[in-house]
Amino acid sequence: MIERDATKAGKKIRHIEQQTLAWLQAYPWPGNIRELQNVVERAVILCENETFSVDETWVPHAASRTSPALRMPFSGRLRVDKQQERDLIEAALTESRGRVSGPSGAASKLGIPRQTLESKIRRLGITT
Repeated sequence: MIERDATKAGKKIRHIEQQTLAWLQAYPWPGNIRELQNVVERAVILCENETFSVDETWVPHAASRTSPALRMPFSGRLRVDKQQERDLIEAALTESRGRVSGPSGAASKLGIPRQTLESKIRRLGITT
């Protein structure tokens, strides 16, 4: 969909902002596919570089700042591979503005102890 709209607009989109992807995946799109198409088309038209991004106000649930995937405790999720684990941790760090501990920290969002998160960050080579 992004590629189609970018081609129509004469633009090249090579990357998708991670937070945008999280918002688009988390939102249930109750208005049907047209609602999603409108958001994507609007974002492509306004895109000024090769990275696709959506303003958080265009996706109603994005305003909550915490994606549904992060509201479920990390330990309660089905097995995730390294890339999924990395994506979840990076999304939590982004939402917590790099903060690991505390009530608004990434560890709290993921439902795991701070020490466990710090260990996973080191193991996966994530820079904060």
